[in-house]
Amino acid sequence: MKTGWLVVNHFLATEKFTEHYNWLRRATEARGLCLLLKTGCDLLQEIGGAFLRPELLEERPDFVLFWDKDVRLAEGLEKMGLRLFNSARAVALCDDKSKTHQALAGHLPMPRTICAPMTYPGVGYPNLDFAARAAETLGLPLVIKECFGSFGRQVHLAKTLAEAETLCEKLAGTPFLFQEFIASSAGRDVRLQVVGNRVIAAMLRHNESGDFRANVAGGAAMQPYEPDETLQTLALLACRRLGLDFAGVDFLFDENGRPLLCEVNSNAHFKNLYDCTGVNAAEAIIDWVIEVS
Repeated sequence: MKTGWLVVNHFLATEKFTEHYNWLRRATEARGLCLLLKTGCDLLQEIGGAFLRPELLEERPDFVLFWDKDVRLAEGLEKMGLRLFNSARAVALCDDKSKTHQALAGHLPMPRTICAPMTYPGVGYPNLDFAARAAETLGLPLVIKECFGSFGRQVHLAKTLAEAETLCEKLAGTPFLFQEFIASSAGRDVRLQVVGNRVIAAMLRHNESGDFRANVAGGAAMQPYEPDETLQTLALLACRRLGLDFAGVDFLFDENGRPLLCEVNSNAHFKNLYDCTGVNAAEAIIDWVIEVS
C-alpha cells in the first residue's frame, strides 16, 4: 500500500482547517492509500541533516501532500528526495503575491501593480513621496495589498492619497503592493479550481454588502460558474508557469469583461467550492497524485 504524508501547520488546528485535512484523508483512504498527518514540529530537522526523530526515516512516504506555507520545511523535504504536491517553489511563488505577479508578468493579463519599497519596522517611512507616485500612476481609489495573507484580510482600499499614506505608515516593515483598482469588478470575482492539467470546477463570488473584496469568508455569496475556453486556458497557463499541481486561480474582469488574474492560491480551501458546485477537489487532487506518483 502506498503511503503519503499530509504536512500541515502545527498551529492551525481550527475546524476551518482540520475539516479540509479530513476530506483529503478520506479521499486517500477511499483509493486504498494511507495518508499520515505530519506537522512542522513532527518533521523538525537539522539544516542539511536528518529529522530530529530518526524513526521518521523508516516511514519514508511515497508522496507528500504539502498543505502548509512553510517554504523552508518544504525545501528540506525536497532535499531528502521527497516529491511534494505542491513543490516548495510553487508554494513560495503563490504565498508572496509580489512573486506571483513577477513570475506571470508578460504572460497573463493582470491589474497594473507596483511593489512598495522595502523598509524596516524600526525605520518606517520618513518620506512617503513614493505613495504619491504610485497613486498618480495607478489612479485612485488604490488597492494596497500585503504580499502575505489569506481570505482577503490583508487587502485594503485607499480612496484618497491621505488614506494610502496612512496605510503605508501602518504597514512599514511588511512587504506590500500598490495595485490598480478594477472598479468594474468591485465585489465580484471568479475562482477556478485547477487540478493537474484541467479545470475541475469554478464559482462566481459576489459581495453585495459594498465590500470591494469577493471573499466568501468576508460575506460574499457564490454560485456555479461555467468558465469559457479563454478563462480556462489562462488558469492552466498560470498554474503551469508557477509549477503547481493544483490551485485556486482568481480572476477579476475589466470594463470590457476581459479577465485579469488577481491571485493564485497553492492550497486553496475547497469546502466552499464543494458546497457551491458539488465537485470534490480532494478526490481530484488524490487522483492526480496517484496518476503522477
